[in-house]
Amino acid sequence: MPLLVRPVPPYDLSTSCSVFAGGDPAVRIFRQGVYSQVIRIGERPVLIRVRDVGGDGDSLLAVDVLSGEDGGDVPGRDVEAAVSRLLNLNDDLGVFYRAVRDDPVLFRLTAGLSGLKISSSETIFESLVTTIIEQQIAIGVARRIESRLVRRFGEEIRVGGSTFYAYPRPEDLLTAKPEEFRRCGLSSRKGEYIVNIARQVCDGTLDPATLGKKEDSGEIIRELCRIRGIGRWTAEFVLLRGLHRLDTFPADDLGIRRAIGRFYCPGEGVCSPDKAREIARSWGEWKGLAAYYLLFADQQAKAGPGGREGLRAERLSLTVRRSHSSFRER
Repeated sequence: MPLLVRPVPPYDLSTSCSVFAGGDPAVRIFRQGVYSQVIRIGERPVLIRVRDVGGDGDSLLAVDVLSGEDGGDVPGRDVEAAVSRLLNLNDDLGVFYRAVRDDPVLFRLTAGLSGLKISSSETIFESLVTTIIEQQIAIGVARRIESRLVRRFGEEIRVGGSTFYAYPRPEDLLTAKPEEFRRCGLSSRKGEYIVNIARQVCDGTLDPATLGKKEDSGEIIRELCRIRGIGRWTAEFVLLRGLHRLDTFPADDLGIRRAIGRFYCPGEGVCSPDKAREIARSWGEWKGLAAYYLLFADQQAKAGPGGREGLRAERLSLTVRRSHSSFRER
């Protein structure tokens, strides 16, 4: 029997997980309405498959937990906690929507993307590795490299005759060789950064648990920036992905500045970091989440009616027209 989990409404699984539609089926993917990923419950890798079995406007998630050919049962409460954190099911988007409803751009976009929640990395270490991989390369290339890294270093789990992979732990990457990283498509320099971070986690120099308990995001950024290979851009995305600090705003990110330029400064192209910060100031503690909505909408707009996301973009336009009149009541 699947575990049933009810997210804090509104929640749209298809919209929230659509960013993983082109993922690696052995690592993480959203396909035919089902989100699949290997996660760890304690130290044990299990494959989760999440689908929405609720009615219209009433999301109810069914989570199938597959522990592999040699595994047994895992505690349902631990799985629910892990899935809720991974997909941030307990976020109350209604508070966010009310906070930004006086912003005409976000009013329109949030109306059409109601239920979109950010997914988090399973661990802070994963968010560090992922963000280092993404430094200065296209996101599509980064995802392919990350998939190779997970397949090469991650722990295997066999389910139904197929092999799936958990994200590598620090100890899995501690002794990785430069040539192994290069075979994954990573530069030797990025490989060095990743091994150094794995070493610091393993020897206790960097304690992700302690880091996550710090209330001052600025202090976390300063601590992370002392690590070789981590600058402010990387640290800010780790705060968003690994620690779910939704007030974090990576103003130097080109994609975010392009999205803000598209929706707030049409005809001007990519806006400057200072201009991005000025516009984001009114979003308050929701700056990071607002930026995510803008990035998501920008990707849909670039896909266009003929692209893979064309139908989704048309649905967005239709939903905006239908919901605009009642949106301010939320």
